[in-house]
Amino acid sequence: MTMTTSTDTRARILEAAARVFAEKGYYETRMDDIVAAADSSKGSLYFHFPNKEEIFFGLIETFIGLLEARLNETLSSEQHGMEQMDIALTTSLRLFTQYRAMAKIVLIQAVGLGAAFEQRRRAINDRFVAIIQKRIQKGIRDGSLPPQDAELTARAWVGALNEIVIHWIYTGTPDLETAVPEIKALLARSIGARHEGQ
Repeated sequence: MTMTTSTDTRARILEAAARVFAEKGYYETRMDDIVAAADSSKGSLYFHFPNKEEIFFGLIETFIGLLEARLNETLSSEQHGMEQMDIALTTSLRLFTQYRAMAKIVLIQAVGLGAAFEQRRRAINDRFVAIIQKRIQKGIRDGSLPPQDAELTARAWVGALNEIVIHWIYTGTPDLETAVPEIKALLARSIGARHEGQ
């Protein structure tokens, strides 16, 4: 007999909530729907999350934390600025493919849900801009990239990737894994970096 820990229960609730939010949307989802999908009790659900908004925030933070951890882990293994950007892009798109329901929640459903959600969404964007900006600055320092406004470029990249992933969530195209080389080449050209095949 295995014992279920509080952490396991919380994770199970979040996994169930991700499925329900992805299927029904934020406004149509009820706490009872999440209880049923998690095969949990109301008491357990409310112990971990006092309301639907906190579950939604929990999902966003879980996904973003996972993405940031993967990015930081992969980026620490590369030295060259453009190599770091390549691996960051591949890692990000692979994670979006693996967690499509979570990506839908973070990139689509969190938009337009009021000031608290918008504040979190902007903070998340800023975290990813900072990661990309740091890598662009490194490329400028090591001479692999020409001088440029690293923050502006990083924001343009986040915007472009956001649009590509949102289109993929709605339509299933392009296949993110297959599109990686073309996206890399496009982004490399946008910052004046040479890319394989040039």
